[in-house]
Amino acid sequence: MKLFNSLLLASALTATSAMAQDDNVLKPVVDEAAKINESAAKSQDKINNIADQIDNKLQAFKTLNKEIEGLEVYNNQLRKQIANQEQEMADLNASIDEVSVIERQITPLMIRMIDGLEQFVALDVPFLPEERSKRIEDLKSMMDRADVSPSEKFRRVMEAYQVEMDYGRTMEAYSGIHKIDGSERDVEFLRLGRTALIYQTRDASSQGVWNKQTRQWEELDSSYRTQITKGLRMAKKQLAPDLLMLPVAITD
Repeated sequence: MKLFNSLLLASALTATSAMAQDDNVLKPVVDEAAKINESAAKSQDKINNIADQIDNKLQAFKTLNKEIEGLEVYNNQLRKQIANQEQEMADLNASIDEVSVIERQITPLMIRMIDGLEQFVALDVPFLPEERSKRIEDLKSMMDRADVSPSEKFRRVMEAYQVEMDYGRTMEAYSGIHKIDGSERDVEFLRLGRTALIYQTRDASSQGVWNKQTRQWEELDSSYRTQITKGLRMAKKQLAPDLLMLPVAITD
């Protein structure tokens, strides 16, 4: 009987020793598995964040593409108008040699061109209103003068058209008076071709943009302040050309 009990005790001790050895073997495996699970969870979080970023950038890309499409339509229309004007200029220049014919037709043609230019300025983005209006008034006065030759009148009219064409591909900053909330304020205007016309007060406390669709000024929030200031410095040649993030109206 004592021998049997001794055998049982020995078996129990052997089993206990084996379990201890198993625990020593399994514990590192379990710990390693826990680390792998934790690492996998972190990796999944990173993947989720990257997926969210990609989705946001995709939405921004789609929005930008839509804006580009609108600008392309607008630019194509302007190209057609410019091409028509350039063709008309080429045709007229080719006909100047036929003085006897031109002199009978040039005066009514120039009057129509001046009227057309006046209408264009009235419907265009309202930049440099005094300067552009004065140019048209000077042309009208010139047409009544007998001491100016038809060729010189025609040259001046064509020059005015060229100035208006150049506005569409230049960047400019100029000072002016603008009414804000019923009060006249000294502001700086930033013109980006005919794409955008923006103002900013001298202290940069207020800024706004011309809406082509509503033909009204709209106030901009302060988030555009830095970019507008940057654009004004670029237009004044105080800063090298760079990318600007500014509001642009989409023309259908």
